[in-house]
Amino acid sequence: MPFSRRKDIGLLALRLGAGGTLLAHGSQKLLGWFGGSGLEATAAAMESMGFRPGRESALAAGLGEAGGGALLVLGLATPVAGAAAAGAMAGAVSVHAPAGFFAHQGGFEYPAFLGFVAAGIGLAGPGRLSLDALTGDRLNRPGTVLLAFALSAAAATVVVNRRAAALAEAQEHAARSAPEADPDAETDPAAT
Repeated sequence: MPFSRRKDIGLLALRLGAGGTLLAHGSQKLLGWFGGSGLEATAAAMESMGFRPGRESALAAGLGEAGGGALLVLGLATPVAGAAAAGAMAGAVSVHAPAGFFAHQGGFEYPAFLGFVAAGIGLAGPGRLSLDALTGDRLNRPGTVLLAFALSAAAATVVVNRRAAALAEAQEHAARSAPEADPDAETDPAAT
């Protein structure tokens, strides 16, 4: 088998695996498929994680995953697909980052891996076994790569920073609302 054919088959395998996984995850968020909770429950969860507004955040995350995943599977608009999926995964990484790297501890290992694979495919291109190749790479040009990744990086930065600000504000509000302990209060002798 010629080397170029191996590369195309390898890119196809990566696109099918990563794209299919992203498509399934996004479908859970948007449609409740595959045991997912659907858009409204995902919106509430996103809101509780600091992504505001929750519904729009859930819709953006779901479309980034499902839409980016579907386009990766097809090998269509590959730079846009890779950038959209990587951007969505950046938001997921921000949620899991406090738990560290490894997934078994709730860390960001899994979303980071999906994001890097999607970005890698978006940068490398889909190979000849793709709809981009069939359309003469009209949606897979160097300018598209630069624009897609620049927009995705900018959007992910805004989303992650807004989430951090929302979490800090909620933490500050909780601290102000918590009753302060009175150091001069008598302790209950039954409690000691």
